[in-house]
Amino acid sequence: MNLAGHKVLAFVDEEFEDLEMWYPVLRLRESGLDVHLAGPKAGTVYHGKYGVPLTTEYALDEVKSEDYIGLYVPGGWAPDKLRRYASVLRLTREFHEAEKPIAHICHAGWVLVSAKICQGYTMTSTPGIKDDLENAGAIWVDQEVVVDRHIVSGRRPPDLPAFTKAFVDRLAQYAEEQK
Repeated sequence: MNLAGHKVLAFVDEEFEDLEMWYPVLRLRESGLDVHLAGPKAGTVYHGKYGVPLTTEYALDEVKSEDYIGLYVPGGWAPDKLRRYASVLRLTREFHEAEKPIAHICHAGWVLVSAKICQGYTMTSTPGIKDDLENAGAIWVDQEVVVDRHIVSGRRPPDLPAFTKAFVDRLAQYAEEQK
């Protein structure tokens, strides 16, 4: 499937989970999507938990949700930092209100919890944040991937193939609906 001409926003901060960042980003790009990496500062090198670097192209404050068809939030320790930025919460809520696909894996559900958009959605995550998601109103299940309306969630790195495929499929469905 070719999604050329469409863009996805990916949040970045220090200590993202390396595989949870790069595997989906590369697969999204293989699908023809232009993935924009946005962090607190543009043109800054951020490092994953295992030291793999990436350089942001955009600052969180300068991106607009209307320019993208989807949002990707990787796991690791980065989500705990990301959820403290007003721009991250604003953008996440904007994607949610527009019902654009949002994908999160592992600890990334923390961003959705802080954006207050979990109520009534079935989700998965690492078991470590199960209580956080449930306390935010989500219905937590232990599955490799869950798609509930426009939100795609995954548990952990071994689930990346199924999780990423579900996200690409949801993005393709959204792109088709927008025609």
